[in-house]
Amino acid sequence: MLTEIVSWQLNLQLFYRNYFKIWVTTLVLVLRAWFGMACQLPQYDVKDFGASGDGHHSDTRFIQLAVDSCSASGGGTVFFPPGEYLTGTIFLKDNVTLEVPAGSSISGSTDIKDYPVITPAIQYYGSNDIHFSLFYAERKKNISIRGSGLIDGRGGVFKDHYPSYPDHYTTRPFILWFVLDSNVSVIDIHLQNSGYWMQHYLACENLLIEGIQVFNHSNKNNDMLDIDGCRNVRVLHCKGDSDDDGITLKSMGERPDENIIISNCIVSSHCNAIKCGTESSGGFKNIIITDCIIKPSAVSDHTIYGNPGGNSGITLAAVDGGDLDGITISNIQISGPLVPLFFRLGNRARPYKPGQTNIPIAHFRNVMVSHIMADGASKLGCLIAALPGNEIENVQFSDISLHFSGGGTIQDGGMKFPENEKKYPDAEQFGMTNAYGFHIRHARNISMKNITMDYAGSEERPALVLEDVDNSSFSDIQAKLSSKSEAFIKTIQCGKLQITGCTIMTEGMPAAFLKCMDASRSDIILSGNDFRKFQHPVAGEHAKIHLYANFQ
Repeated sequence: MLTEIVSWQLNLQLFYRNYFKIWVTTLVLVLRAWFGMACQLPQYDVKDFGASGDGHHSDTRFIQLAVDSCSASGGGTVFFPPGEYLTGTIFLKDNVTLEVPAGSSISGSTDIKDYPVITPAIQYYGSNDIHFSLFYAERKKNISIRGSGLIDGRGGVFKDHYPSYPDHYTTRPFILWFVLDSNVSVIDIHLQNSGYWMQHYLACENLLIEGIQVFNHSNKNNDMLDIDGCRNVRVLHCKGDSDDDGITLKSMGERPDENIIISNCIVSSHCNAIKCGTESSGGFKNIIITDCIIKPSAVSDHTIYGNPGGNSGITLAAVDGGDLDGITISNIQISGPLVPLFFRLGNRARPYKPGQTNIPIAHFRNVMVSHIMADGASKLGCLIAALPGNEIENVQFSDISLHFSGGGTIQDGGMKFPENEKKYPDAEQFGMTNAYGFHIRHARNISMKNITMDYAGSEERPALVLEDVDNSSFSDIQAKLSSKSEAFIKTIQCGKLQITGCTIMTEGMPAAFLKCMDASRSDIILSGNDFRKFQHPVAGEHAKIHLYANFQ
């Protein structure tokens, strides 16, 4: 069993090392070549085309004229000298860089009539209902927005009067919307106050988002960043604070999000700071999320959605038929969200086009999570949940330290959970889990190593609950445990497990190290664990238990 786990881990690491090195190097060369070319091309000052920059008169026509002239002449830079430029929708063109330096700002019109109806030529969920954006490009190449100036969507003025989808999406614009574009970069710009998502990149290729700062707390659905069915993407050194989700990977159509690196970002969200999903029709593959900080939002006195500290730090959700395969998460500091980690394989099976039926349940596999530190987490616990017969598989957790608030009782640890396979995958959907640390259900080939868990208040639940888990290993887990707890680890309907080198921090004598329930197929190896602070090594129903060199 352990040989199989080590084998897939090594193969996956080798794949990342070789594959990502090739595509990242290629992407860097392509983007550097374009940036260098842009610097040498002509500059088009929007004021030379009639823009006033006084913040009162519309400059839409003059900005568009500068963009069109720039592209028609072979490309270059459209420059915004100091001032405030009021505008409706601007359609970006090939080989155009918008430069918005410090001292310059672009303000979106507050009249929806200044935003023409746009329907992208691609089928995706919402394609008939989402129509407006301040900046838009479709099937264009070599587009860049850069500079340390500001783009303000003034999105708080766009009010809808509809309680549910799709009508409440129809009157609010994005700030940036790129569809089927290639070689796109957004660098150093400040973005704030969108009417909807801040920026939506749909089916784009070779995308660089670097050094941007986002503040989005003006309206419903105020995400920081949405990458949707894109490939070859880098999100680097960005900072964002949003009411809705932060850095969000979506797949609202047939295309997967693939070959994506998210690195060195600071993210705050009232909902989910970094997320794959919820829309997941095309799936997610070859994703690296590394060296990021997740911290509480600066807006703590009110929310439109979510909670002041955030719902989750990192959510991975595959619920609409697309596979989630090959995700690496490492070196993440999480502070504030209720649930640090939430992984969900479900069966919402939402179609993205008319007439779509028989949507399969996705595969959720090959995920590595390492070097995570989280504090300020709630009593809910981390949930890793799939469905009976459709398991999460090949997931490795290592070098993780989690601090929870505590507050669970023995009764909370014994609750029966519904499967909720059709329900929206939210970190709070099941309420409090059976474990204060990790509750893992319907999974196989899971590896946990060097995990530390503790809590602040009173807590009576186990640290770890395994439900329908097979062919998995758990080693070097250290956790705080109450003397009232029924067990350090509880298993329910599990198969082959190996539990090694685990210890607890406690002042009393909890009932058992391991409690087995519905254990007819259980085959569990316990080796090198410290049983000395427990009344019994094993409790519960009959299971095949193998004991080797434990401390008693």
